Amino acid sequence: MKPAKSAKPGNSGEPVDALTKSEEAPQAPADAAEAGKQPRSVRVVLMALMIAMMLAMLDNMIIGTAMPTIVGELGGLEHLSWVVTAYTLATAASTPIWGKLGDMYGRKGIFMTSIVLFLIGSALSGMAQDMGQLIGFRAIQGLGAGGLMVGVMAIIGDLIPPRERGKYQGMMAGVMALAMIGGPLIGGTITDNWGWRWSFYINLPLGVIALIAVSAVLHLPKKRVDARIDYLGAALLTVGITSIVLVTTWGGTEYAWGSARIMELIAIGVAALIGFLFVQTKAAAPVMPLHIFRSRNFTLMSVVGFVTGFVMFGAVLFLPLYQQSVQGASATNSGLLLLPMLGSMLVTSMVSGRVTTNTGRYRVFPIVGSALMVVGLYLLSLMDTDTSRLTSGLYMAVVGAGMGCLMQITMLVSQNSVEMKDMGVASSSSTLFRTLGSSFGVAIMGALFNHRVQDVMSERAGALGSKVTEQSAQLDAASLAKLPVAAREAYQHAVASGTHSAFMLGAVVAVVALVAAVFVKEVPLRGAGASAPGGSGEDKAVEAAV
Repeated sequence: MKPAKSAKPGNSGEPVDALTKSEEAPQAPADAAEAGKQPRSVRVVLMALMIAMMLAMLDNMIIGTAMPTIVGELGGLEHLSWVVTAYTLATAASTPIWGKLGDMYGRKGIFMTSIVLFLIGSALSGMAQDMGQLIGFRAIQGLGAGGLMVGVMAIIGDLIPPRERGKYQGMMAGVMALAMIGGPLIGGTITDNWGWRWSFYINLPLGVIALIAVSAVLHLPKKRVDARIDYLGAALLTVGITSIVLVTTWGGTEYAWGSARIMELIAIGVAALIGFLFVQTKAAAPVMPLHIFRSRNFTLMSVVGFVTGFVMFGAVLFLPLYQQSVQGASATNSGLLLLPMLGSMLVTSMVSGRVTTNTGRYRVFPIVGSALMVVGLYLLSLMDTDTSRLTSGLYMAVVGAGMGCLMQITMLVSQNSVEMKDMGVASSSSTLFRTLGSSFGVAIMGALFNHRVQDVMSERAGALGSKVTEQSAQLDAASLAKLPVAAREAYQHAVASGTHSAFMLGAVVAVVALVAAVFVKEVPLRGAGASAPGGSGEDKAVEAAV
């Protein structure tokens, strides 16, 4: 069989036609009976991919609930933040490398390697005997997690034509909603009944199921690439991403924004990224080939993805804080407080996916989604100490509807804007921009929130207010209950003022996404109208890969 040609952006080629020149297209099924089993096979693969995605998203949500118990047993309170930071750093830094390795050496083997690494890190974390070991093992776990999300998105990009992919957006949005709502509840239940170590061990059976299913059912073509790995580019990108994440993590908390340490990290990060860009123009197989950014849609979707990450994780951080501190909600069910936002996100994601599949048109969704985010964040900024839970829930639903229009569409358009040989780096780049957006969102919105809370506390409660928030502007329920009535009321006003500033900033940043979305071109989705007689584009994709 002759080597297949690469599909070009905008063409209607299926994944079977989207192999690099060094690959051979897989043989068609031997008979019709085997072909009839294919849709079931792809559903098995998709279920395994959703489990892997849930592992990556659920982990930090579960561990956050278990952290007080972990510190109580292992000690090392001063290093507590590194348990999360080590995982986040390793995930962000390894994301683009996993994507490139999948493009070079085949998606299946690289994805299974990332699952195994994640499971090893989970098992070791559960066996940690001190905080230093836990931090190191969490870094190993984070390295594996970096390949989970990228692998899921890239394999779906190989399996399902863009025109058909909208059907599965609801499934992916549902996994995200389940992780955000169920994570704290699951973490609390596991810690209370089985102990904190099972917060890590719970990953093992789920990961093994995903590993077995992927190994048995998924059959992607093997790739043979003679070019050497771009080690220098990978190292420079890792240093650059690490510096950025550390600046956003430490700035305003561990170190003042203008401190020498933060300035050093900024300088190192900028120098590393400039060096990385230069190396990418010379490397035979660049980690992040710059030609993908020549596509206007890909670049614009990267901007939209960054802003979506910025807004989403800021909202997830401050909405429960506002509802617990100002509206008196229980911290135990903190995940349920986000239900209006996540529920509307799930519904609009399913609707936008179905419409995209049925019509092949998608440009309207980034525009509408960005506009809803701007409006929703502005409404959230209007919340004060008298805002009811019903009103805040409606505001959250508006933001969630906007996110639902954007979360999967950004990945869909990004993947449709590149050749199939760059599917991995397109998926990893899109994921990376969203991750960096979340880091910046949490850091900048958090700094603004903390500054505003401390100012209002000083204004309303004087020296007592300054003393209350000198350690942290975010008080837990126990600390809040111990405050005098006047100080507690002052803190509620301060939190309302802080969330106003944070969400107003989010609304301004969301305008950037709206402007970017307006300039997106309606490029036909690959796979539109390309179904074989008696079969859909999905059937042909399955024939190629399962």
